Amino acid sequence: MTRRRRQFSPEFKEEAIRMVLEGERTVVSVAREFGINASTLGNWVNRHRTASGQDGQQAVSGPERARIRELERENAELREKLAFLKKAAAFFAADHR
Repeated sequence: MTRRRRQFSPEFKEEAIRMVLEGERTVVSVAREFGINASTLGNWVNRHRTASGQDGQQAVSGPERARIRELERENAELREKLAFLKKAAAFFAADHR
């Protein structure tokens, strides 16, 4: 027995997408309310974002880019210090046994 695929109007899709993008609701909660599969709605939202240029790649201005580089450098430095302190703590803990 073959199952017939459901067809959704463009208005229906737009309303569901709008509820996800403009509200603070998850894809799952909106899909449940509309009686559709969450992965179907997720695909619609992803296609909409790609078509409208909102695919997660937001433009970053020059000052923001410089700040990000500075924070990444600081983050790497702090990771190195943390690794050193972990090794030192292990060394001194083993020394006192």
